[in-house]
Amino acid sequence: QVHLVESGGGSVQPGGSLRLSCVASGSIGSFMDMGWFRQAPGKEREGVSCINNESGGIYYRSSVQGRFTISKDNARRTVYLQMDNLKPLDTAVYYCAAFLPDYYCRGTGSLNSRGIGTWGQGTQVTVSS
Repeated sequence: QVHLVESGGGSVQPGGSLRLSCVASGSIGSFMDMGWFRQAPGKEREGVSCINNESGGIYYRSSVQGRFTISKDNARRTVYLQMDNLKPLDTAVYYCAAFLPDYYCRGTGSLNSRGIGTWGQGTQVTVSS
């Protein structure tokens, strides 16, 4: 079983930056594809980015492309989401996610909840002036 713990959320002004971290623990925490999702008030959870553990492939939803960067440190079992040039529309609870063993991050089509086996507890990101 995998356990995920996020950190790094907070409040910033538009144009600011935050870096989210997600530490995975458990017997297979280093070997799964990982992703970040977010959920704004009154909206459905949406995929933000994912990283393929085997190929290193990385994918982003179009609205964050060029502003967010996902990375992974297998030795530390940690996934990061660097968020730059933040906008008010980025305000949401951000969730770290581990894909199920038979689901993979292989494109933007992978950024949906059905392939996710484990969720973190979420961390709030608020972008406001």
